[in-house]
Amino acid sequence: MSITIALSKGRIFEETLPLLAAAGIEPLESPDSSRKLIIDTNHAEIRLIIVRATDVPTYVQYGAADIGVAGHDVLLEHGGAGLYQPVDLRIAQCRLMVATRVGFDYEAAVRQGARLRVATKYTESARQHFAKKGVHVDLIKLYGSMELAPLVGLADAIVDLVSTGSTLKANQLVAVEHVLDVSSRLVVNQAALKLKRKQLQPLLDQIASAISC
Repeated sequence: MSITIALSKGRIFEETLPLLAAAGIEPLESPDSSRKLIIDTNHAEIRLIIVRATDVPTYVQYGAADIGVAGHDVLLEHGGAGLYQPVDLRIAQCRLMVATRVGFDYEAAVRQGARLRVATKYTESARQHFAKKGVHVDLIKLYGSMELAPLVGLADAIVDLVSTGSTLKANQLVAVEHVLDVSSRLVVNQAALKLKRKQLQPLLDQIASAISC
């Protein structure tokens, strides 16, 4: 039986390569130098498919891929339906943070119970975060240029991924609150794990062993 692994370009792909190598899997091409969306590996029965990061859980959920690698942030937004998440790969680590314009009194706004306008791609994570705090928010869904929203008055705050914080600083924004730590997880189609356990389980075990090393 063949195995299909869903990955996204960029940091997740690059940081997944050593884990796949530990399991003896090497792609025959790089998605950065090839336009192919299906990449063969050194194993005839194993292939990689290159999809958008936010689509990885969907491909795995519906069986178009047997396993995949997705950020914890993406999985929270997706809901994780039909997915087995056996391993935190501890790669592509960053933080989901609340950020505002420099000088905006976030603490005062929260204490006074004012209704905040928050721009984010991560609406579910943001909703849960502010609900736990008892803060009323109007969520504005954006997909890019998140830092622009507070600067032009679209939102009071944003909820976005932060790695070094340099992008926030360059746009006169500052992180004011931690939402959650993010890393990438291995996700597995539950039906595939039953039907292809003989092929999949050794792969999962090898990847898990590479993380613990």
